[in-house]
Amino acid sequence: MGKDTERSTEKKSRALPASSPLPFDAGLIQSIRVNRSAVEARAVELGTRRAFKVEAQVAAYLAAIRCMDLTTLAGDDTPGRVARLCAKALMPVEGEIVTALGIGAQPLTTAAVCVYPAQVKAAAQALAGRIPIASVATGFPAGQTFMKIKLVEIDLAIKAGATEIDVVISREKVLSGKWRSLYDEVVAFREVCGTRAKLKTILGVGNLETLTNIAAASAVAILAGSDTIKTSTGFEPTNATLPVGLTMVRQIRRFQDMGILKEKMVGFKPAGSIRTAKDAMLWLTLMLEEMGPEYTRPHLFRLGASALLTDIERQLRHLAFGRYANAQYHPMG
Repeated sequence: MGKDTERSTEKKSRALPASSPLPFDAGLIQSIRVNRSAVEARAVELGTRRAFKVEAQVAAYLAAIRCMDLTTLAGDDTPGRVARLCAKALMPVEGEIVTALGIGAQPLTTAAVCVYPAQVKAAAQALAGRIPIASVATGFPAGQTFMKIKLVEIDLAIKAGATEIDVVISREKVLSGKWRSLYDEVVAFREVCGTRAKLKTILGVGNLETLTNIAAASAVAILAGSDTIKTSTGFEPTNATLPVGLTMVRQIRRFQDMGILKEKMVGFKPAGSIRTAKDAMLWLTLMLEEMGPEYTRPHLFRLGASALLTDIERQLRHLAFGRYANAQYHPMG
């Protein structure tokens, strides 16, 4: 885990696929401690240590687009809005920019489109299987509903066409230290998803109070069979920050170092408050520095964003033509 988080001394557990729950280990969870000042110092260092120079900027921006879950989670979403968002996900950058930068050799799309369960059908019709559909579920964003309803919502979203499910945990279980109960909850979500859909577990870090709580919740989500752990819904008081990201990815690395996951890998998704190309570059830097190049690819890294694509497209236009366009010329749908 490095200097910021104490390593546990548990024996290595039997390796299982990341999508299968691992046995609950209370000692592993309770041993977690996070040195907040060291994590925050490392986060500051990440912001200054690496810069993408001009020749690498295009590649970095394209990597961010390919890792993006293009998202609409508004109360006034309509099938028409979702269809336009899907069209943008399939062609996220204007054709003249693609041509000018010579990036048309490989198809460029976002990693997925993320919508509410009621809009999954509209997304499925628009995308026709070309990219994944992620659906939030389990009483998103607060999770304050009955467990039976949460499980049914997951099932219905998958039946409507979702191939990824972004669930929210019950934050009160973290705040009261009910780690086994939290584990059982996520295992139940995992069982409904089965092999039908990828399970992305949202911690709601802005509600969890401490980095130690965030680290412990991350560990429980990994043990319970999450394919990806995600910072936020975007509706908490604070969302994705670099200290939070460091804390979470180091739990993934901890499990790798212990030999629990072996060749299987758990992904990471920061979401909320990621609005600019500069923000995206900071998150790519974090993944490169802490986890390595494979964690800048969409099967292991996602950026939860909506406004982000607009700024990245503006930056690409500047690289292509030496000038920016107003954001209104880069519509999301």
